[in-house]
Amino acid sequence: MHLVDQIKEKAKKNLQTVVLPESYDERMLYAAEKIVKEGLAKLVILGDPAKIQTEAAAKGINLAGVEMLNPADSPKLEQYVADFVELRKSKGMTADEARKLLTAEDNLYYAGMMVRNGDAGGEVAGATGTTGNVLKAAFQTVGPAPGIKTVSSYFFMVTKNEAFGENGIILFADCAVNPNPDAQALAEIAVATAGNCKAFLDVEARVGMLSFSTKGSASHADVDKVTKAVEIAKTIKPDIQIDGELQADAALLPKVGEKKAPGSPVAGRANVLIFPDLDAGNIAYKLVERVAGAEAVGPIIQGLAKPVNDLSRGCSVDDIVNVTAITAVQAGA
Repeated sequence: MHLVDQIKEKAKKNLQTVVLPESYDERMLYAAEKIVKEGLAKLVILGDPAKIQTEAAAKGINLAGVEMLNPADSPKLEQYVADFVELRKSKGMTADEARKLLTAEDNLYYAGMMVRNGDAGGEVAGATGTTGNVLKAAFQTVGPAPGIKTVSSYFFMVTKNEAFGENGIILFADCAVNPNPDAQALAEIAVATAGNCKAFLDVEARVGMLSFSTKGSASHADVDKVTKAVEIAKTIKPDIQIDGELQADAALLPKVGEKKAPGSPVAGRANVLIFPDLDAGNIAYKLVERVAGAEAVGPIIQGLAKPVNDLSRGCSVDDIVNVTAITAVQAGA
């Protein structure tokens, strides 16, 4: 069974409520129809219900079974305002400022407060909003998970070659959030991604920490950062299977791994790849997707207290459907 189909089956078995704040993007409406039809989640779409219905009717979209909610008219608005002011009081947040954010056109802050208060299990946004705006709202409302400092992201890269990763599936991180993580952040990203590998694929992660060097073949501060991250990750999670620094071919190809990193528990068989910075991660996932024809499922955000997932602004309707199913599984975990 394909990875996405596996995730969808998990979502169907434990139905969760997911909020979609970007009702003004028609892809969200097309996706909502598919999500409800497939029984992947209960949905709340934020915006003016009359406008949403008019837009849907004009496009021939059936939104039966989808709840539509205008934050400005919500009976919970004032409670959310009070809660948000309390959350941000150290930053000097006033009720007027909170109300303005919670009724803003992008609906991101209202969606975040829904998730924080348990009125939705998770949120999917980013078809229109930038990653920065989606995550800023999520940080300020949902907040980070206890004990976690680094909020990051990962993709499931579903390749056409089952020899790679786990039957062709490799987790790439971080490809969307942290521009230049230090060794501590890289270690936290590695540990979090390893946990998600186990949660979604039901296999132990084999984490390759990537670099332009393999086992000292080059000397540079960027290489030192990766080797330090490996040490920290082992301190955080002593039983983690992790190695680095590794070049990509050493991490993925058994013959190269044996030659460049003999005796490594990961080289040649990594199913999780951790990139040293956002340049490398973002470029790599887009190249693998476009040139190699792999399917990129994500980005999936990790490290928040509750699931909020950010889409690429170039996302398709199916991307939205898939990420909503992932979010529903996260919410039900």
